[in-house]
Amino acid sequence: MVDSTEGGVHAKVPRGRPRSEAVEQAIIAGVVRLLEEGVPLADLSIERIARTAGVGKATIYRRWDGKEALFVDVLRVFEEPDPELPGTSMRDDLICLLEGLRRRGLNMRSSALLHNVFAQMKALPKLWAAYHTTVVEPRRRATYEVLRRGVAGGELRGDVDIETANDLLVGPMLVRTVMRPDAPLDDGLAERIVDTVLEGLRPQP
Repeated sequence: MVDSTEGGVHAKVPRGRPRSEAVEQAIIAGVVRLLEEGVPLADLSIERIARTAGVGKATIYRRWDGKEALFVDVLRVFEEPDPELPGTSMRDDLICLLEGLRRRGLNMRSSALLHNVFAQMKALPKLWAAYHTTVVEPRRRATYEVLRRGVAGGELRGDVDIETANDLLVGPMLVRTVMRPDAPLDDGLAERIVDTVLEGLRPQP
């Protein structure tokens, strides 16, 4: 469990938690503490993280195969979990997925630390690749699967290119969350994007 306070993000380990999970939380909290102190990602060595968390380097390597995998788990501390899709319709599932992106955009705007970490991450190719492999790609595959179900169920035209449809849906949200930080991210944005895109992709009568 991670508790966010005005002083930053701190990991709290409740009593009764299994020892291995408590150790992992202590390590992640150690990385967050160093980031809050202004230590650049590139300067976060396993040795320094272990010293801050009060564990040995071997303890970290038993849980993560390197800094990149550890940092991806640290970033998850700042993000809401991926939404559980309602499964009632393709439209509802797509709105749910885009709403998750909108909330992440709001988190990015409200957290100077998170914004700074992502900016640094883009300059670290191995970390950026690890984040895409473990976080971005699964989300993209989830959208592909929803769109494929839409085609199979007749909610989308059979000739729709799934990758292009994904880009049409996700693109506007990414523009507002990444390229236009001053653009509104209001509550109805996900629904408007989905309905606008689907208007051109549904089967014609």
